[in-house]
Amino acid sequence: MRVDELWLTDFRSYPEAHARFAPGVTAVLGSNGQGKTNLVEAVAFLATTGSFRGAPTDALVRAGAETAVVRARADREGRELLVEAELAVAGRTRIQVNRQRLGRSKDLLGAIRVTVFSPDDLELVKGGPSERRRYLDDLLVAIHPRNDKVRTDVDKVLRQRNALLRQAGGRVSPDVAATLDVWDSRLAAAGDALGNERRRLVEQMAGGLSRSYQTVAGTPVSIDARYDPAWLSDGLATALVAARDDDIRRGVTTVGPHRDEIDLRIDGLPARTHASQGEQRSLAFALRMVGHTLVTGAVGVPPVLILDDVFSELDPYRSRALLDAIPTAQTILTTAGELPAGVTPDVVLTITDGRLASS
Repeated sequence: MRVDELWLTDFRSYPEAHARFAPGVTAVLGSNGQGKTNLVEAVAFLATTGSFRGAPTDALVRAGAETAVVRARADREGRELLVEAELAVAGRTRIQVNRQRLGRSKDLLGAIRVTVFSPDDLELVKGGPSERRRYLDDLLVAIHPRNDKVRTDVDKVLRQRNALLRQAGGRVSPDVAATLDVWDSRLAAAGDALGNERRRLVEQMAGGLSRSYQTVAGTPVSIDARYDPAWLSDGLATALVAARDDDIRRGVTTVGPHRDEIDLRIDGLPARTHASQGEQRSLAFALRMVGHTLVTGAVGVPPVLILDDVFSELDPYRSRALLDAIPTAQTILTTAGELPAGVTPDVVLTITDGRLASS
């Protein structure tokens, strides 16, 4: 899997841009604020149909423009792909692959795969539970695009159920109770499917986290990851029945995969509250490394690696260790400083005053 060329029109800070990437390592250099992250964000958008920075689609369109275009020529196991996305400030994103219009942007999933490392990854450990849920669900989709439907089904039913609970205003009429039964049945089916997929994924990750952490941090520790919500043992249908009175009173669904936590521990202590920031960052990188390895094993080829300004957060030893530990893949890295020792890029792209140049 590799991305050979990228064209941008009115994407983020770029009125126009064209970049060629090496099959090996491409380094994107430039001062802070020049648009390095915007460039790799465009590559990742074509893999996930979303921003890895969590930005809404309209924020990806350059100020003053109505639409943006991201276009890439890629190679997937010997098959050339021309992937094009038109993003609109108001309206749907339109996607084409080899000049064929896709009915839904989600149909693009799996055509290109990326693994993104960024300084914001610290939030995987330090942030709230939603960050860790998103990490798991994004990884499930990267392993197999069919998992996106499971996640989407949960979100759709939750919106409907919560809307009904708000409209009920704390009172249960026969009609409300009957409609809740329907939404509960659908939510239970989708929620159980998502919960079981998450649990299997965390079990797969568990063995590699300690090794990956030690590789980056240079310190042998025990890393535990656990996803075992109470509702999953008896099924979500049972939990929803037990929580119904509370849900009606509060006007919101209080149990299910949207409320779950992934328990991460370093030497038996909660990583979010008891680990130092250096330990949290090392664990965040370990999570990305394990995810990259799992996707590679599942699909047979490594995703494109995007290392966005991660070396500013690591000392030289950890920078070298990170690069050595990641399976060989096309790599696009950005930095505002010097490249880590031993890194010899095949292509260097320099951004100066917002303009992209190759050397």
